[in-house]
Amino acid sequence: MKKSIIILFIAIAFIMVLGTNSFAQQKFLAIATGGTGGTYYPLGGALAQLLSNKVEGLIVTAQTSGASVANCNLIGSHEIETAFSQANTTYWCYTGTGLQEGKQPITNLRGIASIYPETIHIVATKASGVKTIADLKGKRVGVGAPNSGTEADARIILNAHGLTYDDMSVDYIDFNEVADRLIDGQIDAGFTTAGYPTSSIINIATTRDLVLVPVDLKVAQKLVAEIPYYGLTEIPAGMYKGVDEPVLSLATPALWICDSKLDPTLVYKMTKALWENTSILAQVHAQGKNIKLETALNGMAVPLHPGAELYYKEVGVIK
Repeated sequence: MKKSIIILFIAIAFIMVLGTNSFAQQKFLAIATGGTGGTYYPLGGALAQLLSNKVEGLIVTAQTSGASVANCNLIGSHEIETAFSQANTTYWCYTGTGLQEGKQPITNLRGIASIYPETIHIVATKASGVKTIADLKGKRVGVGAPNSGTEADARIILNAHGLTYDDMSVDYIDFNEVADRLIDGQIDAGFTTAGYPTSSIINIATTRDLVLVPVDLKVAQKLVAEIPYYGLTEIPAGMYKGVDEPVLSLATPALWICDSKLDPTLVYKMTKALWENTSILAQVHAQGKNIKLETALNGMAVPLHPGAELYYKEVGVIK
């Protein structure tokens, strides 16, 4: 009997040691995304699940955040390993230029992939009377969360159209708050930079008549010429309830970036897992269909991580 108990204890101890070693071998990392009402969050969640399933020994979680600038800062301080960020904002953070002029450059930012184009939505309620960007003067406008790519876009587009924040009452609020306040009539218009269709704007259209405000063509063309990470685009007719004509806008690539300190072998495996399983992301969001290997380096605003670079060389994206 005593011998049996001893054997049982040894067996339990052996299992515990195996379990402890297995747990110790797991690698945990996170993807900083954005607000829950945008595109970053659902795609980030799907990517985290994909990586956890496809990369042995890796467990990935997606975290909500203040989006682009905030995400670059999180990587800069080594508080998070990977993140989504707009290409233009990523470049400014890496170089300390543009809207990050005077800030310390975040030199440990590295690129993994350009994933899909993000479109700038300027949404207003019909009741506000806002039809053009000039109409935003004197209005209550949500310009995006502090330190977000959306807020950077809002500032740039307004300035290009001859307006500043002093010309209106601005609220620094994220996608969901813009939607909630538009629905409640607390603001007249708001900016959202996300892949369409974005859930926060769909929510507005279910309860309020909305207007998507176009950018001026000549102003947009000038911005595209000055800022290499902007491109002209249209939000298709019918994308949102009540919007029956295409709306001229600007788009910038969304990047998946990481800390330069990440292990190259791990980043290689993550890059490989992404491009071998893009169909999974296409099932989660319409923008998942735009995640294509042939555009993997579009607008890449920072140096590639060596692990990602190795994969792209293997598959011929980089010669």
